[in-house]
Amino acid sequence: MNLGVISVRYARALLKEAVIEHQEDVLYAEMQTLLHSYFTVHELKIAVDSPMLSNEEKQNLLELACGGKVCSLTQKFIALILKKNRGELLQFMAASYVSIYRELKHITLSQLTTASPVDLETEQKVKQLIESYTHGEVEFSSKIDTDLIGGFILEYDSYRMDASVQTKLRKVLSALNG
Repeated sequence: MNLGVISVRYARALLKEAVIEHQEDVLYAEMQTLLHSYFTVHELKIAVDSPMLSNEEKQNLLELACGGKVCSLTQKFIALILKKNRGELLQFMAASYVSIYRELKHITLSQLTTASPVDLETEQKVKQLIESYTHGEVEFSSKIDTDLIGGFILEYDSYRMDASVQTKLRKVLSALNG
């Protein structure tokens, strides 16, 4: 069976139960923390996949990776996953949960990349502009990339607006060489 299908099924079931218990927002935060832990602590996957650790030790480790003190639904979910020997899929289940939750709540991810720091007021204006286009909530982040030289790159959903000096210079160079 397809690992993606399995992960999505578990994530949908978890979200369904979380909605019933009014815990979907709490689980969303915990699943995001778990995903972040998987991306930043590469040994986490090795430990979860290890036959040397007991399920109880894995449970404690995964709860810590979810942020420490987790809700009872997260505890039960992790215990079920470990009991069913599906620990290797937990990272994908967490990613699926986050994705399905965002879809349910109409949350759009957005990132503004600039060559230098942007003030909070400008970030808020950009976020509000995206919210007006998407008619939903926006999870906004910004990052600095000095290679852009100037300008910005704005991304959300499948939209990308590249108004960077770097890209404009590449276009000029391409036109001169072409």
